[in-house]
Amino acid sequence: MAKESLNTSRQLAEVDPIIHAPARLGIISTLFVVEVADFAFLTRQTGLTRGNLSAHLKKLEEAGYITVEKKFVKRVPRTLLSLTKQGREAFHIYRKQMQQALDELAGS
Repeated sequence: MAKESLNTSRQLAEVDPIIHAPARLGIISTLFVVEVADFAFLTRQTGLTRGNLSAHLKKLEEAGYITVEKKFVKRVPRTLLSLTKQGREAFHIYRKQMQQALDELAGS
């Protein structure tokens, strides 16, 4: 049983820390489902402040996981966000790693 727990700990240590942060996991999960979202929608969905959301979006953009498109709609600025192919793949890998770790825990 201790060996299985050790394997699970190693698996969890290998998950992507960019995605694993709770706020960024919420952002990525939302974008995975809706495909494109504007900044206001993500603020409401995640419950993050505008500044906090901006900081997390910057990290996700720097990692190549999201694209940020700024445009004007009837003279009002609008920021649209979506997952990149790399972001989608990273999320699939993250989900697989977490599922394996949780399955091992349940089996021990």
